Amino acid sequence: MGFTGIAVGTLMGLSTKLGSNVLQKVPYMRQPWEHVLFMGVGAGLGSYLQNKYHRDLEEVEELRLYLERREDVNKKAKRCDCYLCCDHWSRKDAIHGSLSIRRQTQRVETLDCRMELAYLYTKQRESFGRYCDFRNVDAKVLESIPCTDALENDYVRRRPMVTRLDTTPHMSEHEVNTERLVTKHSSMRHVEGGWPKDVDPAEQSDVQRFRKKAEKDDDYKQAVKSLGPVVDRALKQNNTINIYQDYFAHMGEAATTEQPSAKGLAVFRDPEPVKRTVSQIDWHPESPQKMAACYCILNFQDPKFASARLPANSYIWDVLNPNTPETTLKPASPLVCMRYNPKSVDQLVAGSYNGLISFFDLRKSGAAPAETSIIEHSHHDPVYDVFWISSKTGNQCCSVSTDGWMLWWDIRHLAQPTQKLLLTDKDGLAFGGSSMEYNTEAGPTKYLVGTEQGAVLSVNLRNAKQNNGITMYDLGAGKHHGAVCAIQRNPTHNKFFLTIGDWTARLWCEDLKTPIMSTIYHDSYVTAGCWSPTRAGVFFVTRMDGVVDIWDFFYRQNEVAYSHKVGDVALSSVSVQGNAGSGGKLVAVGDCNGMISLMELSDGLAVSQPNEKAAINGMFERETKREKNLEAKEKELRRKKATMEEGAADDRGGSLKDDKMEELLRTVDANFLGMIKEAEDSENKNMEHKGGDALGGKGDEDN
Repeated sequence: MGFTGIAVGTLMGLSTKLGSNVLQKVPYMRQPWEHVLFMGVGAGLGSYLQNKYHRDLEEVEELRLYLERREDVNKKAKRCDCYLCCDHWSRKDAIHGSLSIRRQTQRVETLDCRMELAYLYTKQRESFGRYCDFRNVDAKVLESIPCTDALENDYVRRRPMVTRLDTTPHMSEHEVNTERLVTKHSSMRHVEGGWPKDVDPAEQSDVQRFRKKAEKDDDYKQAVKSLGPVVDRALKQNNTINIYQDYFAHMGEAATTEQPSAKGLAVFRDPEPVKRTVSQIDWHPESPQKMAACYCILNFQDPKFASARLPANSYIWDVLNPNTPETTLKPASPLVCMRYNPKSVDQLVAGSYNGLISFFDLRKSGAAPAETSIIEHSHHDPVYDVFWISSKTGNQCCSVSTDGWMLWWDIRHLAQPTQKLLLTDKDGLAFGGSSMEYNTEAGPTKYLVGTEQGAVLSVNLRNAKQNNGITMYDLGAGKHHGAVCAIQRNPTHNKFFLTIGDWTARLWCEDLKTPIMSTIYHDSYVTAGCWSPTRAGVFFVTRMDGVVDIWDFFYRQNEVAYSHKVGDVALSSVSVQGNAGSGGKLVAVGDCNGMISLMELSDGLAVSQPNEKAAINGMFERETKREKNLEAKEKELRRKKATMEEGAADDRGGSLKDDKMEELLRTVDANFLGMIKEAEDSENKNMEHKGGDALGGKGDEDN
């Protein structure tokens, strides 16, 4: 091919007229034939390279079209990749494609070495579309690369080295005993002016003499003249504007949107080394900074009783001084309950573990009780609750104990109680009182008593003729499974009251015998509870796992509004400071180790919300109406059932009467038939006797 091109080029060069041009450009070519030969060789080489380039382009284009065609066929024929079973290909085309693929495969591999256009992997036509088949085979050597002797001298043996690394942080125990800060109150009374040392303000003559001397001083006169206009202007302003006027009295309180929360303020620890339970906490009626706490061990046969004599002290704490109690009370027996006198806040009445009633007067010096009841006329079990009751003198109180007695006392004469009442039901079964509630607004003669059997009793002394005024609430599903730990009336709606027992809290109404509302069962046993004095729908429940649950019925009734973890020790008592008008933010919680935790509630749990009282009252009344409807329905069902049973009894009684009548008739018939038979037999005998006599007389006549 190359020589042919050279020859053709030579002939073409002979016929061209380029010789002169070449000679002009290449002066060293002397002979004309050299010119012709040079032109022929150049033309032949150019033609050969041009043809070679065009052939390569055609082959590449043919391969590209073939690959595109194959890809399109594979996309259309998804059932398999074989051209033999494809509808778009005939057998002839398949054979032609099989032959061409071999040729083109070799061609692509050759081109790939030069141009790197594509990579093509070949396989037989029958293997198109088959899935990969993986099998377990024995291990075999694919490639073995021997060592290179030239690199053997460069080998360096590595010496082993042991390295240890410990990422655990170093811990050490450090103990620090800080000195306790002891605080105390210091005050100074400043009534009038600052008097010199030589002037006694209590002596009127010295005061008058000093005043006359001071009024004659020129500085005093100048001060009065300069301050006179200022004071006069201030007095005129005060007389013109009413500084005590409330301009926003008509506006209601805005509803709070903050999340309920509580924070700890202080901790009051029992000074005694023995761990005692805080059995009850009572806040001062007038001072929000004082609270009385009772300490006692209530566990029966506790191992602590076997040790030395247990301390019986109880304390009155000041909120601002949690380190030292303000007053120490030293009764003869540990106190279980204690209450401030609402009319005379310096008086306290307390119930002891041995059943005695003690009266304390804080105005008198000394920590011993001013008066104590006699053991022969006192309770025989621990006094679990005591209340001051309404009286003209304010000296009467009532106590309840698990011995089943309610006793009324006059603190001026504690030798014996003024009145007694045994807590029994209609059958004479006695109930031990574990808690009590008394509220003057609900009635001066009404009492609520929670028993250790789980029942709730209502005592009304005005109805003493009927079962001594004792009314029992539901003893079925509504009764607690354990002792009623706490019972309290709602401070806003006195008709409704709360009971705490077993694992739940129940809400009752005086008009019904069953609870109208009940909380879910808590995870731990509940120990105490109380209402919030400022919010009608908020109450507190303490548990044995150290958690205080705060329920808010104004927002939701199915779950706890806020739970606060006080500690890991079981809680025993809870009390909220304040009354219906103020307070409600300070909560004191006692535990079984003698520690009182003081918490401060957020405004959302302490401040009354708009229309809360009306909403809570409506909710309670609605639930009461529902319970009444259910009770009426139950009575109707019972009446229908009794009527049906009486009808069935009458039917059974009628059939019995018929049977008796039939039996009586049979007896009468039998007796009647027997009498007739006896009469016939006697008549026959008489006839036979008369016939025999007649025959005998006739024979005598014949003779």
